[in-house]
Amino acid sequence: MDFLKRINTKAKTEDNTGFGSDSSNYGGRFLTKNGNANVRKDGIGFIESISWYHTMLNIPRWKFLFIILLFYVVVNLFFAILYFLIGVEHLNGITANTNLEKFGQAYFFSVQTYTTVGYGHINPTGFLASFVSSIEALIGLLTFAIATGLFYGRFSRPSAFVRFSENAIIAPYQNGKALMFRLAPYKNTNLVDAEMRLTLGISVEENGVVVNKFYTLPLEMERVNALTLSWTIVHPIDEESPLFGFKESDYKNIQGEFLVFFKTFEDMYSSTVVKRTSYTFSEVVYGAKFVSMFTRSSQNDKTLLHLDKLNAFEKVNL
Repeated sequence: MDFLKRINTKAKTEDNTGFGSDSSNYGGRFLTKNGNANVRKDGIGFIESISWYHTMLNIPRWKFLFIILLFYVVVNLFFAILYFLIGVEHLNGITANTNLEKFGQAYFFSVQTYTTVGYGHINPTGFLASFVSSIEALIGLLTFAIATGLFYGRFSRPSAFVRFSENAIIAPYQNGKALMFRLAPYKNTNLVDAEMRLTLGISVEENGVVVNKFYTLPLEMERVNALTLSWTIVHPIDEESPLFGFKESDYKNIQGEFLVFFKTFEDMYSSTVVKRTSYTFSEVVYGAKFVSMFTRSSQNDKTLLHLDKLNAFEKVNL
C-alpha cells in the first residue's frame, strides 16, 4: 500500500462532493461515462425506485420509440382478445369467415377505437362490447395525452450538446506536464459562458486506513465566453497539485478518478445546462498530446471542426 502515500500533502482536500469517504464500502467508479452516479438504490421495490417520467425522457430515441410502438401493439392486442372472447357477432360489420380473419378485424376495430378514429365500418352492439369500447376509447385519450407530453418533453428539453474525449492525457505543458482532456459542441446550438470544474477522487492511506479523498483541481482556464470550437481542459501538475510526483506506473496501480462537471448557458432556450463525465486512472494516457481538431476550409471562408478527431492524440516522451 506504499503507493497510496504518494499523494501530495500540499494539495487541499474537498469535503462537500457528495461521495462517501469509506473506500472499503465503495464499489467501482464514482461516475459513469455518461455522468450518472454509479449507485444502485436497494432496499425498496423496483417500481418505487424508478421515476418513469425521467426514464422516458432520458432513454435513447430508439428505445423510446420502441416502447411507444410496443405499448400500442400490446394494448390493441389485449382489447382485440376481449372483443373476440365477447364474440365478434357483437361487432356489427365484420364479414370475415375464419377465426383468424375475425380476430384481425377485431384488432383493427380496436385500433380505430383506441385512436378514436372510428371509420364506422365496424361498430359495437350490445352492452358488453359497447362498454369495453368506451373504456378503450378513454384509455386511448389518456395514453395519447401522456405520449404527447413525453414527445414534447424530449424535444423541448434543453441539453448541453457537447462530447468529451474518450481519454484524458498527461501531456507536456510549459516546463512540466499537465493533465488534459477536451470537449467540443456537436450540434448547431450556441453555448456561452461555459464553465468547467474538475475534481480528483482517489484512495489514500490515512492513519492506516484506506479512505476516499477528493481534491479540486485548479485549471489553466475555468471559463470561456463562448464554446464554438474544441476546448482543451488543462490542469497544470505543479507543486500544489495532488498529482505532483506521480509516475506512469502510478496511474496503472492507484485507484483514482477525475470527476468532470461542465455548465453552460444555452441561448436558444435561455437556460443553463450541465454535462458530467469522468475519467478513471485507467483511462489516462501517459505521455501524449492532442491533435488539432480544426482547420481552414478549402475556400478559406470557414473554420472546419473535425469532431472525429476529438480523441485523436499522438504519443510523446515526458
